[in-house]
Amino acid sequence: MPPLGLRARLLFTFALLCVVTAAAVAGGMYVQARNDILQRTQDAAVQSMRSRLETVFPLRNPEPGPAELGEIASAVTDRNVSAVALYYGERSPAGFDPMAISEELRRAVSGGQLVWQRIMWRGVPILIIGAPLLIVEPDDTTRLSGIEVYTARSLDPEQRSIDRLAAWAWSIGLVTLALAVVLASVATRGVLRPVRELGRAARLLGQGDLRARTAVHGSDELADVARTFNDTAAELERHVKQLRAMEADARRFVADVSHELRTPLAALAAVADVLDEEAAGLPEHAGRAARLVSQETLNLTELVNDLIEISRFDSGVAALALNEIDVAELVRATLRARGWTESVRAELPAGVTARLDPRRVDVILANLVGNALRHGEPPVSVRLSADPHWITLEVRDHGPGLDEAVLPHVFDRFYKASAARARSEGSGLGLAIARENARLHQGDLTVTNAPDGGALFTLRLPRRTDDPEGGAE
Repeated sequence: MPPLGLRARLLFTFALLCVVTAAAVAGGMYVQARNDILQRTQDAAVQSMRSRLETVFPLRNPEPGPAELGEIASAVTDRNVSAVALYYGERSPAGFDPMAISEELRRAVSGGQLVWQRIMWRGVPILIIGAPLLIVEPDDTTRLSGIEVYTARSLDPEQRSIDRLAAWAWSIGLVTLALAVVLASVATRGVLRPVRELGRAARLLGQGDLRARTAVHGSDELADVARTFNDTAAELERHVKQLRAMEADARRFVADVSHELRTPLAALAAVADVLDEEAAGLPEHAGRAARLVSQETLNLTELVNDLIEISRFDSGVAALALNEIDVAELVRATLRARGWTESVRAELPAGVTARLDPRRVDVILANLVGNALRHGEPPVSVRLSADPHWITLEVRDHGPGLDEAVLPHVFDRFYKASAARARSEGSGLGLAIARENARLHQGDLTVTNAPDGGALFTLRLPRRTDDPEGGAE
């Protein structure tokens, strides 16, 4: 069951509070009124019975028969009260059924007490009052005569009054509930409107709309929250603009410097080629220096080319030149062009075609296989698999693998393999460029450690890459 929203919880809490309060007040009033009604009726009946019993003194016959018992019962009977008189098994001819009198009441009356009890008799609430009759001796002492008088008074009118009170209590509760829901709805609307506006502005801010603001109404706590949000959003917008400007300047600087370096690097590369050719004929120290200059020139050229490629991704101008290609043949061409055919074990099923940019896929594969050969241990393998919508290329080695702390960072820019491998070469941009090329194809490149050792890079590409611009570099 989904959790209740804030509006529903506020409505429920407000309504529950109002209903509980109304129920407590109405219930207390109902109980008090019920007790007052019954107590007044009971006191009046007891007083009336006492007054009527005084009229039968003195007793003419201390051992009355049914006729005398009938006269005693008649003395305490009126329009609302029925009475019965008992004397050691004898009873008055008229009156209510003595079966309604409980044994507990009989014992109390036999003991000389005037007592009463409310019971339900044949579906009707009645009040039974029992009293013993006393005999006054000549010396003014009293003793029990053995005569017991019981009256039964219907409490049906009082019960109807009590039922009406209960109905009124229920009515008040229902009206209170309806009023509570209305008031709660009005109250929650006033409370939740600024909350909803804050939520909307926060969502827009999270989606990148840094100009999102919320209206401020009043001067309460919610208004303070809204003002704080607006101030925070304005400050965030200012900082993001500054960071974007700085990032754009940095990217432009890298791109400009990289492009400016291409011309002198081309000249240096030509000189490096000459030095390579002449290195064998130079003295030993000069030959080593010439080869070192040639190698570092190549490394610098590679770094500049990587920076130019990264700047294209950052500026959003990188585009795909899509062609329908045989993926297995593309992998073989990549290995053959770099002389890796004998060093790499390839599992390439035939007939797997896809619409891809062959140059960019070649860059990805060359980087992954080159890293595996340089930093891993043999055997290095490339495995191709496919389903109707995706192709998967797995490149793995059988070396020690990558440290778990390094795995999340291997695709970071300038994160060099020396943090996890025994040896490290290159600029640290190769894997970053490889992942950008994979994402440009709407695919992805991931890495993990194989269960039996070694790093496992997995390249997943769609077999039909969308190219809405249809452009090529």
